[in-house]
Amino acid sequence: MTAGAPPRTSEVLATRIRAVAESRGASRLVVLVDGHSGSGKTTLATQLAQELGAQHVPLDLFYPGWGGLEVGSAMVKGVLDPVNPGFRRWEWAESRPAEWIALDPAQHLVVDGSGAMSRANRALATFGIWIRLDQAERKRRALARDGDAYLEHWDRWAAQEQHFFLRERPDGLADAIMDGRTGQVAFRADATASA
Repeated sequence: MTAGAPPRTSEVLATRIRAVAESRGASRLVVLVDGHSGSGKTTLATQLAQELGAQHVPLDLFYPGWGGLEVGSAMVKGVLDPVNPGFRRWEWAESRPAEWIALDPAQHLVVDGSGAMSRANRALATFGIWIRLDQAERKRRALARDGDAYLEHWDRWAAQEQHFFLRERPDGLADAIMDGRTGQVAFRADATASA
């Protein structure tokens, strides 16, 4: 951070995440970043991983295709395994599973993606972040990022996200909610006291 400049959102979050981990006696930081497609999850997660010196795992690496949000969400449990964490990467171009990616169980971890913060996954993490952004802006960003190749899958993916959201309510599981447009963060009042 430059002297006199306001801290970046990732710096503010990293400070809070460290405080929460310390208050809970956690030596390994495990952070989940969730939100609908195009909300800014991977951008924030990349910055957070850098701030925390953490491994970064986007669910995009292992969703098994465009119908795979639920399966990808369930696979997060393996990523969070305290002894042998990892995942089987998905080869999107060939629509098939690829190699096993092993993770370091001692290193901090930031996981991002739609479906990352189910109730089961949140119970295994130190901190959860939900990114909120309106659908029109999310769609604009996602299509600018991925082009027309994503357009044909947008509705199908959005339906899976909505189903997951209504069932799991990741916004209610989050320790922090970030506005995807402004970067402003609201912390849950008991984020440093809850287990």
